[in-house]
Amino acid sequence: MNPTLARKLETLPDGPGVYLWKDAAGAVLYVGKAKNLRSRVRSYLMPDRTPAYNIDEMVRRAADVDTIVVPDEKQSLLLENNLIKEYQPRFNVRLKDDKSYPSIAVTLGEPFPRVFATRRRDHAGARYFGPYTDVADMRRTLGLVRRMFTVRSCLDDIPRERRERPCLDFHIGRCLAPCVGRQDEGSYRAMIAEVVEFLEGRTVDLKTRIRDMMQEASAREDFERAR
Repeated sequence: MNPTLARKLETLPDGPGVYLWKDAAGAVLYVGKAKNLRSRVRSYLMPDRTPAYNIDEMVRRAADVDTIVVPDEKQSLLLENNLIKEYQPRFNVRLKDDKSYPSIAVTLGEPFPRVFATRRRDHAGARYFGPYTDVADMRRTLGLVRRMFTVRSCLDDIPRERRERPCLDFHIGRCLAPCVGRQDEGSYRAMIAEVVEFLEGRTVDLKTRIRDMMQEASAREDFERAR
């Protein structure tokens, strides 16, 4: 083991994040996520580790490791997917056909963009996040988007198609009903910009928004009790 790698292994952080194994030339060999970066990265070098050809070969080639600490596991999942897509490391699972794995689509080419899971990438003007090799992880991420943002779930061609009454999502607080003109395009697209930031893993700026939402919900609850 080279001295640089040995020193890094002694100073690895304990929190959640993403790690990148690299070869002597600096090329990324493998990207992974961990609840505890120190424990996970060091486990690759344990003598009692279960043998696996790909991992054994990767460890033999590894000359360096970089880590990126994030606030929580959800962000490590998003960052891992983005880095695998960017670097396409040879020792990660090869995604030979992206259509076999689901992605999250944001239809930015529409006036009122939709956010949904898909295995196809043929929607003009859409931006895709993924692919997700773990469908459960993708569903959890999409579920977070649904809970945090009032993104419409309908297939209506808004504003060309106009409903007479809003759907159930409006009445349970999951949508602001742009389908009946209750939300304008500008405010809707501003929200979609935050959705994109979240899917990119840039969630730090959203903490204030989430805190404000919780305070508003608490205030509404207090008001209802006082009536």
